[in-house]
Order: sequence, then C-alpha cells, then structure tokens
Amino acid sequence: MSSSPNKPVLKLDWCSHEAAKWAVEHWHYSKTMPVSKSVHFGVWENGEFVGAIIFSWGANPNLSKPYGLEMTECAELVRVALRTHGTPVSRLLSIATKMIKRQSPGLRLLVSYADTRQGHHGGIYQAAGWVYTGETDRKFDFEWNGKILQRRSYTGKNFGGGRRRPPPGATKIESPSKYRYLYPLDAAMRAQIAPLAKPYPKRAVVVQAVEQPRPSADGVAERPDRSRIADDGRQ
Repeated sequence: MSSSPNKPVLKLDWCSHEAAKWAVEHWHYSKTMPVSKSVHFGVWENGEFVGAIIFSWGANPNLSKPYGLEMTECAELVRVALRTHGTPVSRLLSIATKMIKRQSPGLRLLVSYADTRQGHHGGIYQAAGWVYTGETDRKFDFEWNGKILQRRSYTGKNFGGGRRRPPPGATKIESPSKYRYLYPLDAAMRAQIAPLAKPYPKRAVVVQAVEQPRPSADGVAERPDRSRIADDGRQ
C-alpha cells in the first residue's frame, strides 16, 4: 500500500475470479473474461475497488516458443480493466509485474498485445518500459451478436477441456494485426530480447484540417477533406 500528498492510497493484492470478472465485464472493452488459467491482481484506491490486472497461461500454446522458453516460463498480460482512477497505469503494471515475479519465480517473460482495432498503440506499455517487437500477423476472430469473440478461445484446447465450438450464427471476420510488447523478468532474458526491439509506435489520431475550399475544374468550389491522419505521442 502506498500514498503521498494529494494522491490516492494505493493497494494491489490478489483478488477473486469473481471480482476480476466483474471488472472486465464493466471496465474492459472486450467485456469477456479469458478462459485459460489466470491470476488476478485487484487494484484499490482509498479503499475502493477500481479494477483488476490479469495474467494468463496457456491461451496461446505458441506464446513462449519464439523465445526458446517452456510454457510455464512465459505468461501473457491479458486484461487491464480499470474504472476512473488516479494512479498512472504504468505504475500499476510495474507493481503487478513485481508481484507475479515473486509469485512465480520460474517465470522469465511477459507478453502483451495492443489491439489496433480499438485504436490502441501500447502507450501504457511504453510508459512502463516494455520492449516493442513489432506487429503480429493478420488472422481472424469471430463476431456474434455484435460482439468480437477471440479466435484463441475456439481454435485450441484449453487445459484438457477440449476445443470449444463458436456459438451458432458466429461468423469469421478478419482480425487486424496487433502491436506486440515484451517484458523480461531477468537480466539474461533482457539481453536475449534486446535485438528484437523496435521503435515505439505512435497513436494515429484524426485531426481537423484548416484548408479553404478548393476550386474544381468546372469552377465549383469543392469541400476540402477535413480529416487527415497524424501521429502524436499520447497514450
């Protein structure tokens, strides 16, 4: 637990599956809880529950292979589900990574993805010092009743439980690439992934142009294209 003048009293601790699920369903854009084995850290400010940070094993059996690790040596940060809060997310991630390292001393690497479909570029990972290693391949997910269902929940076995079937009526949709971030938990792993590092991506935002109407070939003024894509360094 920590605090300073004019800042909330912060506490991170283990929380129940039910509490984490409630946070995800109310404060995360996916509204869905991962189906694989996971650990949950609750976040409290001034004694009030403000969210959960969730790490998972096994959802992607190939997660650890590119780094020469066993599945038990690599975990994925799958959800950061927070309501309005006062503590920077980068600080929450820093505390949570230290906690999971203590809880699982054999763990060597954390992986997470910024969902470009949601306009995310990984600003929280950049602020927390994670290593950006590029984009994933384009694949597919399922859409059902207006909700996006992650492909991995239906294309592999989940801890011996067999392969799940998508709900009737679910359709395949193209899934855009995501930004991949790594966080090493020991010096040797940090040295191993250092050559993979790439410059951090920036968030693309729509800004308003200030062009005046342009005359067309027939002399009629055309409306300018008032939106363009620009980059900024914000989260």
